Amino acid sequence: MSAKIAVVEDNPDNRLLVNAILEDHYEITEYESGVEAMAGLPQDPPDLVLLDISLPQMDGTEVLGWLRRQAQFERLPVIALTAHAMAGDREKYLAAGFDDYVTKPIVDEEVLLEAIRQCLGPKG
Repeated sequence: MSAKIAVVEDNPDNRLLVNAILEDHYEITEYESGVEAMAGLPQDPPDLVLLDISLPQMDGTEVLGWLRRQAQFERLPVIALTAHAMAGDREKYLAAGFDDYVTKPIVDEEVLLEAIRQCLGPKG
C-alpha cells in the first residue's frame, strides 16, 4: 500500500501540480486551509504532510504547532512547501520544526519526491 500524503495548500493551481507529481506514487488528501486540515487530519491520518506556509486564517507554522501538540501527530513528517525562498528561510522553517523545506514554484519534481522519500524512510 502506498503512503498517504496530506497536501495543505490554498492555491488550486499548486494543489493540481502537486497532485500531478505525486498521484502515481502516493495516496493524496487535499486541504485548502489549516482550519480544514485540523478538522480532517485526525479522521484521516496521513503518513506525511506537505504544508504551505502562507495560508488564510492561520499560517503553516501555526498548523505545524497544532500538529506537534497532538499525540498522534507529534512525530508526523511535515515538509514546508513555500514560496518563501529568501536567504535564511530554510533554516528558519527547519528550526520551527518542519522536517524539510521545498520551495515553490516546483521546478524540479525530483526535489519534492526526494524530500518525501527522505522523510518517509522505508515507507516512502
